[in-house]
Amino acid sequence: MAVEIERKFLVKNDSFKKVSFAKKKIKQGYLNSNKNRTVRIRVIDDKAFMTVKGTSNASGTSRFEWEKEIGLLDAEELLLLCEPSSIEKTRYYVKSEAHIFEIDVFYGDNLGLIIAEIELENETESFQKPIWIGEEVTGNEKYYNSKLSKFPFKDWE
Repeated sequence: MAVEIERKFLVKNDSFKKVSFAKKKIKQGYLNSNKNRTVRIRVIDDKAFMTVKGTSNASGTSRFEWEKEIGLLDAEELLLLCEPSSIEKTRYYVKSEAHIFEIDVFYGDNLGLIIAEIELENETESFQKPIWIGEEVTGNEKYYNSKLSKFPFKDWE
């Protein structure tokens, strides 16, 4: 069993793009978006993955995660079975001291939303926040991709 420990933040502007060392196109859909057991199909450039995530802890920082690479054709077929409304985004990677921030720039119904995530070794690990990092949204379920597929950013007040 693997446990994912991450924190999420809104991003103030696109200045992170100047210091990004890589970017990838991502399309994903959900076979199951129940918060107790999310099952995601994701295509990242030319690779595909199936991921199962469990319930977050009270702080929203940690949760079970299982992921396996699957065939690209299998993923394309599974995406057709997913719940309505897929997520499309470009993920940028930015090194910040010993950590890497993954910044998701969303498209489609989530256009205008930019979220940065950082994975940590433990929940109390400290890290340097770049100047483009804004409000922390760790544990706020409306920012989970599985929620964004059902209640997209364009429908928020």
